[in-house]
Amino acid sequence: MTAWVLATANPHKAREMREVLSGLGIEVEPRPAGLADVDETSDTLEGNALLKARAIARATGRTAVADDTGLFVDALDGRPGVRSARYAGDDASDDENVAKLLGELASRVGSHERSARFRTVIAVVTPGGDEVVVAGQLDGWIEASPRGESGFGYDPVFASPDTAGRTLSEVGAEEKNRVSHRARALRELARVLAHRASEEGTRPTHP
Repeated sequence: MTAWVLATANPHKAREMREVLSGLGIEVEPRPAGLADVDETSDTLEGNALLKARAIARATGRTAVADDTGLFVDALDGRPGVRSARYAGDDASDDENVAKLLGELASRVGSHERSARFRTVIAVVTPGGDEVVVAGQLDGWIEASPRGESGFGYDPVFASPDTAGRTLSEVGAEEKNRVSHRARALRELARVLAHRASEEGTRPTHP
C-alpha cells in the first residue's frame, strides 16, 4: 500500500479522505506538525489545491494530496465559491458562514430558487513535480434552515436528490462517502491512476 501525505489540517476533511482512499489501497499520513499554512491566493479551486499539494510535497519530500472545495449557489452568482471556507471572514466559523449564506438567500430569492452545487478538486503532486488534478461535483439545493447533527461546513443546509432530499448532515458517514463531491473526486482520482497504471503496466500507486 502506497502512502501519501495529507495537505489538509482540517480533521473533518482528513477523516473523509482517509476513509475513502484507504478503500482504494492508498494510505494517507497526517500533515506534519509545524508546517506553515499555505496561502490560498488562487481564484480557482484547481489553483488552490495545487498550491497546497505543491507546498507540502516540497516541504516533506513525499507525494502530497490536497483538496479545495467550494459551494456554488446559482442565485448568488456562484458565491460563496472559492471563498466558501472564508465567506463570513478569514477566521469565520462554520456557523457564521452558514448564517451569512442563509441571510443572503432569504433577502434575495424565493424558496424555489435555491439550486446549488458542491465541487471538490483533488490535486496529487510528487516530489519530482508530477501532478494529477481531478474534480467531483454534487448537485442539490440550499435548505431554509440547518438540519442534521453530523458533517461540517455547509453540510447542514445542503440537500440533494442523491441523498433523497436529506442534508449532508442527516446522512451517515458511510452514505456520505458514497455520494459526496469529495468522494466522487477521489473515485475519479482512482480511475485516472488506474488508467495510467494500465498504460504503464504497473500498479496504480502514484501519479
